[in-house]
Amino acid sequence: MENFKLLKIEDSLKNSLEKMKFTKPTPIQAMAIPVALEGKDILGTAQTGTGKTLAFSIPLINKLILDKNAFALVMCPTRELATQVMAAIKSIISDKINIKTALLIGGEAMQKQLRQLSNRSRIIVGTPGRINDHLKRKSLNLSATKYLVLDETDRMLDMGFLRDIERVMKLIPDKRQNLMFSATFSKDIKKLAFTILSNPVQVEATPENTAVEAISQKVYRVAKAHKTGLIIKLISEGNWKQVLVFTRTKHGANNLTKKLIGAGITAAAIHGNKSQGARTKALKGFKDGAVRVMVATDIAARGLDIPLLPHVINFEIPNISEDYVHRIGRTGRAGAKGEAISLVSADETTFLRDIQKLIGEKLPVEIMEGFEPDPNASTTPIKPGQNRQPRNKAKSSGKG
Repeated sequence: MENFKLLKIEDSLKNSLEKMKFTKPTPIQAMAIPVALEGKDILGTAQTGTGKTLAFSIPLINKLILDKNAFALVMCPTRELATQVMAAIKSIISDKINIKTALLIGGEAMQKQLRQLSNRSRIIVGTPGRINDHLKRKSLNLSATKYLVLDETDRMLDMGFLRDIERVMKLIPDKRQNLMFSATFSKDIKKLAFTILSNPVQVEATPENTAVEAISQKVYRVAKAHKTGLIIKLISEGNWKQVLVFTRTKHGANNLTKKLIGAGITAAAIHGNKSQGARTKALKGFKDGAVRVMVATDIAARGLDIPLLPHVINFEIPNISEDYVHRIGRTGRAGAKGEAISLVSADETTFLRDIQKLIGEKLPVEIMEGFEPDPNASTTPIKPGQNRQPRNKAKSSGKG
């Protein structure tokens, strides 16, 4: 499929896509949309930023135009992603299409959601936790669901939503169309896919578990005590205007944000302890350019769609290799060049080795003068549960 005009969809939807100036589909859209329009289940490999939202939204809306009694459910791991998915869906629902929607996410007023649901909303987008809240209250009825989408399924499982997903599965009809998208495919994902999908067609926007080629990747070997100084130097001297920085913990994100602000760099932290309002404000400031640096944990950053993001820095590299792929996938989108830098201390050596094994390449390593690695530091890796040093040590070491 080379052009949206060639799609066999209803005229009202085709006209809406033309008005939005959607002409040439992305690879995932070209592969997934024709298959979904045939009513087949899909198991899709796609990073955020590949255009997968439209890949499932166009067939979803077309199905609901044709079947006035059908409902659709889209489950996302985070509030931010659910909000972005809903915005994309609404952008192609014209007045002539007239399908009502409901966004069910935590941190938002329940009354507003109840009003949307009482208005016969036929497209439900939400997070598993809040969807289950409505099911318990009996304010949500999924008995007419004909179209189910699980978006970023790997992250939903990472966040512990498996039981919530399973509860939903028990309440929707067996006869339905299913689309499951994931950036990575673990045994748990494949097991879930086997229980939900029926003879799925597999589509891949990028090779499984590989990093995007448009991204320039680099490692700085550095002493843990020098990481904060190095990140300030890189951002200041490079005059970088939009940088997403990853830390391993919420405490680390807060700590690093304070130090960046202290160095005259506008920064904001985004993590699970922040209110929805604070997260929305931080993201808006970052997109508008009022905030130069967004410091985030993995879960909080998942689903953030920031177009043309030039720089991603791993202040601490993740102990789960697949998370590295998720992190650096925030940059190098839509054909633009991006840069991913990882600050690696001695105790992260094993994690770096695992990441290089996963992506199938050895990352170039540099050492910045004045920020050399500590030759006496232990290379014993941080245990997965041991997320940070005691606070007094973190303070003296300069670690976030």
